[in-house]
Amino acid sequence: MAAAYYGPPANLWGHGVTNLTVVDKVPPEIMHLVDPHWYQFPPLNPLWHSIIGFAIFVLGMISTIGNGFVIYIFSTEKSLRTPSNLFVVNLAVSDFLMMATNATTMVYNCWFETWSLGLLMCDLYAFTGSLFGCCSIWSMTMIAMDRYNVIVKGLSGKPLTNAGANVRIAICWTIGIVWGSMPMLGWNRYVPEGNMTACGTDYLTDDWLSKSYILCYSFCVYYVPLFTIIYCYVYIVKAVTVHERTMREQAKRMNIQSLRQGDDGKAAEMKLAKIALVTISLWFLAWTPYTIINYTGVFKIANLTPLGTIWGSVFAKCSSVYNPIVYGISHPKYRAALVRRFPALGCSDDATTAGGGDEKSMASGVSAVSGGMADAPTATTTA
Repeated sequence: MAAAYYGPPANLWGHGVTNLTVVDKVPPEIMHLVDPHWYQFPPLNPLWHSIIGFAIFVLGMISTIGNGFVIYIFSTEKSLRTPSNLFVVNLAVSDFLMMATNATTMVYNCWFETWSLGLLMCDLYAFTGSLFGCCSIWSMTMIAMDRYNVIVKGLSGKPLTNAGANVRIAICWTIGIVWGSMPMLGWNRYVPEGNMTACGTDYLTDDWLSKSYILCYSFCVYYVPLFTIIYCYVYIVKAVTVHERTMREQAKRMNIQSLRQGDDGKAAEMKLAKIALVTISLWFLAWTPYTIINYTGVFKIANLTPLGTIWGSVFAKCSSVYNPIVYGISHPKYRAALVRRFPALGCSDDATTAGGGDEKSMASGVSAVSGGMADAPTATTTA
């Protein structure tokens, strides 16, 4: 008996075919998950599948290599094994796992131009994407909160310990597991996305139980981390600005140019402000498109198309590519260790190679800017 054929008719590209849809290649075992909304759209041009598959392949390669370096260097370099840097390692682990699982699956499905791995893999793909995405988002939030504690609270802040860092990391993974599991337990569900080569949450089903998941998920995994990160970096920049102003005024009273040797306080302020702006902007660009797509489906704001919906997933996966740069390569001691282990990369300057740099993550090495530290001539600001 011949195997069942669930693909398009033989004359797919013939002139006589007029009623083909993007759903035609979907295997029958997951057809019940496809929303009727998608039946109105013709199949995507195979070129788009090739472009998206190639883009995800490139992003996956860069991400796994970049995050692999971060995990290896931060885990093996003794000077980098600090409580604060555990958050950076955790971020690299979650980004590495997200691309290792999702990128390979999506490239495979782009090759077949539809979801070809069955119902279980659809759930697992979406679950791992949600799990590792949530963990990455909250890891970045923990990094921002740690920097806020070091820079803004200063001596009045409670020092972070390895135990405290591990508890916060466990919270990150718990958040990811809880929100990733809910659709498989009946609150919303995982379904093929518009172009049928990826799976995600169901934002098209018109019932409030399903919609409530999207709204609660976005509040806990998008809005709370976003505004927390913005709050932390705004106050970090303000604290450093006040600190630098105080030091300049003290230098003026002492009739000297600066309390530092070869350092410009304003340059430090600008550098830290740029770091904050880049961090917030990249986070916003990575996760906002997916949120907009989900809200568009929930509230029927616009007519979603199969091609339009896939870009949210692509942008979200881009975050795992530049996170190693923002949180890893920008770290002076990481660059110094990297160039020692892999001299061919040549990503360190002389000062960094000589051992300069902070003890924590970038910008978190700023000395306490409260509690009278401004009166200490040896106080330093490292961005």
